[in-house]
Amino acid sequence: MRIHIGCEMSFDFPQETPLIAMLNVHYSRASDLERPDFLTSNPPVPIESYRDSFGNWCNRFVAPPGRFTFGTDAVIRDPGTFEMGDLMAWQHEVRDLPSDTLLFLLPSRYCESDVLANEAWRLFGHTPLGVRRVQAVCDFVHNHIVFNYGNARPTRTAAEAYREQSGVCRDFAHLAVAFCRALNIPTRYCTGYISDIGTPKPWSSMDFAAWMEVYLGGRWHAFDPRNNAPRIGRILIASGRDAADVPLTHIFGPGTLAGFKVWTDEVIE
Repeated sequence: MRIHIGCEMSFDFPQETPLIAMLNVHYSRASDLERPDFLTSNPPVPIESYRDSFGNWCNRFVAPPGRFTFGTDAVIRDPGTFEMGDLMAWQHEVRDLPSDTLLFLLPSRYCESDVLANEAWRLFGHTPLGVRRVQAVCDFVHNHIVFNYGNARPTRTAAEAYREQSGVCRDFAHLAVAFCRALNIPTRYCTGYISDIGTPKPWSSMDFAAWMEVYLGGRWHAFDPRNNAPRIGRILIASGRDAADVPLTHIFGPGTLAGFKVWTDEVIE
């Protein structure tokens, strides 16, 4: 399957404003792109690209005063099948984990696994280890939080989402990440595209999405507590400890969002 993906964001800036944008497809999917998904802007400005400490591709630039628009556009090849989980993936003992996964056992800005540790063990300590324990976490979070765009806020933590039982996809992901880390399962926060291909219509307006990856059986596996079902066309942009590591945009100054579009559509041959 070929999927047309991209985004466009417009801001009104009162002055020259530095930005960092994290909107390019993750390097693990770069070979699936039919052409590079370069970031472009209107008006054009110089763009410097670099990799952050997690390997994510970032673009930094300075927006001029006034209306400024930037985004990406690409076609990516995808298997076009619903995701298949590995039901036999085992959970590692902490002493056996690769060193580069240990960071994803620790509490972070939005995932206070230390605060939620007692609740995690109370809720899930009796569940089977490995995939079934992670799925039990996802099932609980999916049913515990009510999806509500109107109640979103950028500073909500996992513990607050657990208490308030309301939020958006990042809140689902943060809570599930925190629970899994408390249960000694390395877990990282992910952001990217999730298409509606293969799901019943009508479809809501497209947006970026958040999910998580857990380290089981010697590799990383995607789990999605918000949707809690296999999808077609999940395309990773970036991963880190939580949303603080992988914001779509980091703006160093005042600005007003004037437009926001995301697309992920099957290319019909």
